[in-house]
Amino acid sequence: MIVQDVIDHLHDLAPLAYAEDFDNVGLLVGDKNQPITGILVTLDTLEAVVDEAIENSCNLIVSFHPIIFKGLKTLTGKNYVERTVIKAIQHNIAIFAIHTALDNAFVGVNSIICNQLGLKNKHILLPQKGTIKKLTTYVPKENAETLRRALFNAGAGNIGNYDMCSFNTNGIGTYKGNANSNPVVGNKEELQQAEEILISLTFQKHIETKLLNTLFKEHPYEEVAFEVTTLDNVNQHIGMGMVGEIDQPLSEIKFLQHIKTSMNVKHIRHSKLLEKPIQKVAVLGGSGSFAINAAKAVGANILITADLKYHDFFSAENSIVLADIGHYESEQFTKTFLVDYLSKKITNFAIILSNTNTNPVKYF
Repeated sequence: MIVQDVIDHLHDLAPLAYAEDFDNVGLLVGDKNQPITGILVTLDTLEAVVDEAIENSCNLIVSFHPIIFKGLKTLTGKNYVERTVIKAIQHNIAIFAIHTALDNAFVGVNSIICNQLGLKNKHILLPQKGTIKKLTTYVPKENAETLRRALFNAGAGNIGNYDMCSFNTNGIGTYKGNANSNPVVGNKEELQQAEEILISLTFQKHIETKLLNTLFKEHPYEEVAFEVTTLDNVNQHIGMGMVGEIDQPLSEIKFLQHIKTSMNVKHIRHSKLLEKPIQKVAVLGGSGSFAINAAKAVGANILITADLKYHDFFSAENSIVLADIGHYESEQFTKTFLVDYLSKKITNFAIILSNTNTNPVKYF
C-alpha cells in the first residue's frame, strides 16, 4: 500500500474539492507513491507528533489541521512549523491534512459533535453553493445506453439520495458530417446523418475530471460536443455547521452541563442565558462566529462553537445562546473518528491514534 491509496480512502470520505478556498489541504509533505509502513492520526502535526510517528515506525501522518497554512518562504527551523516540516522530511514522513474538507462533509466534524450530544434530525447549517454541476452532450442513438451507463458508473446522475439524470429520448437531433469531418462512426466519403439523443445529467463537482475522462473514452466521436455548467442549487449534504434536536427540551443550565459531560469540557464561555428551554441545537466545530446569523435564522436555541471574540457575544441579541467550548475541545473526537474509518478500510496493519495532546490552550 502506498500513500495515494490512503489519500483515495480519505477522498471518498471527504473530497478535497469541498474544502474552503482559504484552506491548505491534501498531501503537504512527502511522496504520494511512497510505500507505507504505518499511519499515525492526529488533530495537529507538531514536532512531538513527528517524534511519535518515528517511535511507532509510521511514515504517514494523517492530520486534521494543516501544519503548513500560510506558506513557507524558508526552511531554517526558526519556528515550530519549519522545525516540524524539516523533521518530517529528514525522516521521510509524509503529512496529509484533511481540515475543512472534513468540516464540510455530512459525516464529518459537525456530525461527530451532534452524535456526541445525541442530536437527531441532523441537517447542514450552511449548505455549500456551486458544488452541483450539469453535463449535457449528444450521442448517436445506438450508443446512448452504453454511454449513459458508463457515466452512471463514474458517479454521475446522483446527488445525495436523489437520481438526477435526464435521458431525453424525445430530444433526437441530427449530426451532419461532411467530407472534412472524421467521425468514428460512418463513412467519411459520404454525407453522414445520425440520429442523436440528448443526455443531460447532474454530478458533484469533485468527480468532474473522472466524468469527462469517461465521456471521452466511451463516446464514439473523436471530437465530443458537450457542455458543463455550474448550477445555483445548494447542496444539502455538503457545508459548514449542522443543526439537530434533542429528544426532550432541557433547561439552559442542564443543557450546558450536558455539553460539558458529552464533549468532555471543563469550561464554557457563553452569552446571556434567556431562561428558555433548549431543544434545537446548532453546532460548528472550530472557529464559528460567521455562523451566528445562520443559527439564529433557523431558530436554533443555542450555537455551540469556538473562538468567539468579545463582541461576537453581543450578536446573540437575546435570541440565542452562544456557547464557546474551545477550538481543540470542539474537534477533539475527530482523530478517533478518522482512526475508526481508516481501520475499516485498511485491515492489513494498525492505524495508530496519536497520544500527543496538541491543545495549546491551558486552563488554571
